[in-house]
Amino acid sequence: MAADHPAEAAVRVKPTRAPRLGLIVALLAAVALLAGGLPDQKSATPPAVTRPTPAQAWPQAARADLRDLGLDPLLFLDATTPVGTTEEGEFLRLMLKDRQIRRLPASARFDNLTKTGNELLWTETSEDGRTEIWAFDTTGGNTPRKLTADTGNILLYGTQYDLVVADGRVHWAAADDDKATEIRSIALTGGPVGKHVEQGQWALSAWPWLTDDVGGQAGEIRLRDMKTQETRTITAGPAEWTMCSPAWCRVMVNSAAGLARIDLMRPDGSERRRIAGPGTQAAVNDVAVLDRFEILSEPRPDSDLTGTAGLIVHDVRTGTTVTLSVAADLAASRDGMLWWSTGSREATLWHTLDLRTA
Repeated sequence: MAADHPAEAAVRVKPTRAPRLGLIVALLAAVALLAGGLPDQKSATPPAVTRPTPAQAWPQAARADLRDLGLDPLLFLDATTPVGTTEEGEFLRLMLKDRQIRRLPASARFDNLTKTGNELLWTETSEDGRTEIWAFDTTGGNTPRKLTADTGNILLYGTQYDLVVADGRVHWAAADDDKATEIRSIALTGGPVGKHVEQGQWALSAWPWLTDDVGGQAGEIRLRDMKTQETRTITAGPAEWTMCSPAWCRVMVNSAAGLARIDLMRPDGSERRRIAGPGTQAAVNDVAVLDRFEILSEPRPDSDLTGTAGLIVHDVRTGTTVTLSVAADLAASRDGMLWWSTGSREATLWHTLDLRTA
């Protein structure tokens, strides 16, 4: 896969806007179809259960309801501080609240925002598919700086690990084929790009781990520690679709009727437990955010028409499932922040929950 081939690169690049919950439900339902058929959407309606609200489950957690953001959020630094994009004529602007950070042609894309200390980092992809990595000092710097354009054929899977900051460097994966993967990195202060080659197709996970699971799969999944070269192998059952982090694996268990349940387990197979039943789907790609929160969606009878779904969070630590919304539209999580929208396009209400404070 060549970096200058946008038609192929687009398969792996995260969209600028967070995906609709309805789209996520449809995509994961396709997985169930491959495994043995779709459940009846009417039967997928979640049962009437009484669940705590975020205020009841995590009274100390920072959260907010925000109207008229004026941008499409790509990251929240805290419950009330969004970073996102807005279109203005022929330009796409990256904004920190109401402060412009950078401006690109509308055909370009800002993605993979993350923050470390005072530094905000992101990727910029031009219309021809070239990707650069940029940084910005949020404490008063006025000028963003380009860290590198030497990103190779960067692999972006739409997870919070597409850019990983560790040991004073930002790391990413690149590859021209599935025979070997380059783990590239550059110091936050700039300089030459370092390259470390791992044989096979890999994606970054929680540092310093890699995974060869690049979107959920049946069969074997491998995790590899780049520093020690320890390799763990997770074997899923024939009717199971699995995604793993070094801490937890999400296991989607299928039956002849479709998705039967969602389990969580440790990569060694221990501590396995059911966390959701039929009709529930993963709402974000990342497994067990902060090694604790599994973010899920529950299709409604009208989800295909409205694009909305119920949004819930399972707290692994307490075993409690919390209802965030009965009809959420967009949902995303990054750097321990969770945000989602409700309402109409004309009157969107954004909700935030700082999982780091829960």
